Amino acid sequence: MSEDRVKLEEKASESKGESKEPILILDHITMQFGGLIAVNDFHNKVISGELLGLIGPNGAGKTTVFNVITGIYYPTKGRVIFDGIDITPFKPYQITHLGIARTFQNIRLFYDLSVLENVLVAQHHELSNPDADRILIRNGKPPKNTKKFWFWKAVTKLGYISKEKEMVERAKDLIERVGLSHVMYEKASALPYGEQRKLEIARALATKPKLLLLDEPAAGMNPKESEDLMEFIRKVREDFNVTVLLIEHDMKVVMGVCERIIVMDYGKIIAEGTPEEIQNNPRVIEAYLGKEWENV
Repeated sequence: MSEDRVKLEEKASESKGESKEPILILDHITMQFGGLIAVNDFHNKVISGELLGLIGPNGAGKTTVFNVITGIYYPTKGRVIFDGIDITPFKPYQITHLGIARTFQNIRLFYDLSVLENVLVAQHHELSNPDADRILIRNGKPPKNTKKFWFWKAVTKLGYISKEKEMVERAKDLIERVGLSHVMYEKASALPYGEQRKLEIARALATKPKLLLLDEPAAGMNPKESEDLMEFIRKVREDFNVTVLLIEHDMKVVMGVCERIIVMDYGKIIAEGTPEEIQNNPRVIEAYLGKEWENV
């Protein structure tokens, strides 16, 4: 067993300890579109600090789970509990402010903006988000000190110049930490594919999340880029003290970075366990992995 794998197993054991609290609870989520049940009674917890994989065939309901967590879909049944708060009825911008960020399978950058500008855009929710702060206060949690800028303040730039300077400095620091300082002023469209993926993750990190959702970050990458991504995800989790929930079809990435894996098929959870348990689970092999993963 590799040294990286041993470290992941140790972290998985720590995550199962009694001192670890779930940061996210998906409480019997069902998502139905007419006669189609995309997610069927999904019930699980994401433990604070863990790196969790969510895998399964195309159409299994994985991205629908992400869309329910982030407020894009309102579930037909069930609740989403994040950091002790029932966020089921909240809007996506409120959920972002509370501490959940995501990336998408298809990269969604502002291609005509620079790397720096893309990261700056992600900080806009700090400028005026009083209703999201009220949610935190109501639930006994400290607000994020959102600064309001009414129309006349925006026009005169009163108080905004110092806030803008603070945001620029923080964006530059984040860009440096993720290894993109050499392209800070380049347009996003000019970046190689792997660096575009890094930038999308950096933009998500700029919202200061507690939970980071990555939707197929290795999609379209060559083997070398996928290998670099694995190290990058580990570094992000450690350096930014963030919990990571990952959807991915590249099994080398999943098995290489995840401490625990949930497997979905036809909207339901069919298995859960460590990478070793999952790759030797007969039901998972039959439904998704294929015989080549048996006894790997």
